[in-house]
Amino acid sequence: MLISEIQIDTLSEQQITKIMFDGMQDDGCKGDLILVFGSRSVHRVKKAADLFNQNRAPLILVSGSEKRWGEGEVSEAIWMRDYLIKLGIPADKILLETQADNTTENVIGSAFVMQKKIGLHMIKRILVVSAPFHVKRCNLTLKTYMPTWIEYTICPDDRQFGQWNNWNRDPETKALVLKELNSIIKYVKMGILRDLEMDDI
Repeated sequence: MLISEIQIDTLSEQQITKIMFDGMQDDGCKGDLILVFGSRSVHRVKKAADLFNQNRAPLILVSGSEKRWGEGEVSEAIWMRDYLIKLGIPADKILLETQADNTTENVIGSAFVMQKKIGLHMIKRILVVSAPFHVKRCNLTLKTYMPTWIEYTICPDDRQFGQWNNWNRDPETKALVLKELNSIIKYVKMGILRDLEMDDI
């Protein structure tokens, strides 16, 4: 089934779980860097620090602007960098992308930083960190905008609720999952994201 063909109202919770969470688990591979999608989320930062400390990748790239937090606030990227440093991550191992206001811009802005700092031709695998309900859109966005030779290891953060096996037990988290699925379908129909077979993402 193509993403654009999904009819959310006809789906069971089991089908939604399959669409949003299948294939979105950590495969244990090492990568060239860890990409953390924008948020002021302790869960995401701790996950990135854990991956770094396990020697899964030598660099962490944090992405996100201050737009959601108001004028005069620090960007999400700066907030995450500062938290990572508190967790013991060396500052020179953290790259910053501070302009992105959404998932698409996270990817495009991060690609520019990677090119400037490393060279995209040097990157073969990225470890992708975000919330469990968000990683499917992250993966699709990366596959839409990043070079085709790059592979991805999806590393959802370790928050208690919102995982594949309990997302439907908490009303707030359930709403987030459904909102994400709606967003994916909407952006595919708008042409912002590629329309792929669900098995390909």
